Amino acid sequence: MIYWDSSALVPLLVAESRSSDCARLLRSDGVMVTWGLTPVEVLSAVHRRHRERSLSLERWQQAQRRLALFRNVWNEVRDLELVAKRAERLLAVHALRAADALQLAAALVACEERPESLSFACLDAGLGAAAGREGFRVVP
Repeated sequence: MIYWDSSALVPLLVAESRSSDCARLLRSDGVMVTWGLTPVEVLSAVHRRHRERSLSLERWQQAQRRLALFRNVWNEVRDLELVAKRAERLLAVHALRAADALQLAAALVACEERPESLSFACLDAGLGAAAGREGFRVVP
């Protein structure tokens, strides 16, 4: 089972330099876990690319369809109160943005505070470093 941060999900939806790495990771373990608000972050990235004209209308629609498919199969951490409480601690310990602290907190909730039991898929260097310090194996 792998916790997927939005930075690792976006390359599964739109072509990026790390898309093949993320696809390979997904094939290695198809059990996906993510934060309940991850779709908002992912859609923000997809819509921004479309507005900036780096993503065609067809690719934009395809990305949205792929996201809908993932949402049907992944597991979402939805306990807002528990995630927020963990995120507050993480903000005090790591130099993270709020959204990144919430992602990391959701991963901790998903593994019931046993980070060694869950890999953390992330392409953001700062968040990945914090996840590693919390005990997660950061992939890809």
